Amino acid sequence: MATVDLRAVQEPLKRRYREDAHAAFVTLHADGELGMDVSCSVATGQALVKAGLHPATGGDGLTACSGDMLLQALVACAGVTLGAVASSLGVDVTGTVHAEGDLDFRGTLAVDRQAPVGFSGIRLRFDLVSDADDGQLATLVRLTERYCVVFQTLAVPPVLSVSSSRHG
Repeated sequence: MATVDLRAVQEPLKRRYREDAHAAFVTLHADGELGMDVSCSVATGQALVKAGLHPATGGDGLTACSGDMLLQALVACAGVTLGAVASSLGVDVTGTVHAEGDLDFRGTLAVDRQAPVGFSGIRLRFDLVSDADDGQLATLVRLTERYCVVFQTLAVPPVLSVSSSRHG
């Protein structure tokens, strides 16, 4: 999307949110259906993704690993955010976005109660091609980090809660 087009689309939204802060609050939803084969099918809006166990925990590698999906969500969000920020700043940029995360599956498999369950480290990297100078690229990355929803959610975790209900 061109800079002018993005600004034209976002300006009325920004104006509305300045005038009515409540209008900016949105609750996103995700739903899944448990499968009989240690899987969960999740509707993404574009496709149905069947998530299952990672091969390091006994999975067959034929289903999506939710850890991979978390990193993919980070890459997607960071890439989209970088594109929007670049458009806003008038910086032409192309390139790639990479994320990698470290897991110790001893925690997930309850082999070692001291081992963490979840990522112990996540690294996000941009390999950029641009005529912009180093200062402009540093600003682009800094603003991308600041405004990327998934990055900020991981960096400053929200309050989490879990509930369940029995049906049938």
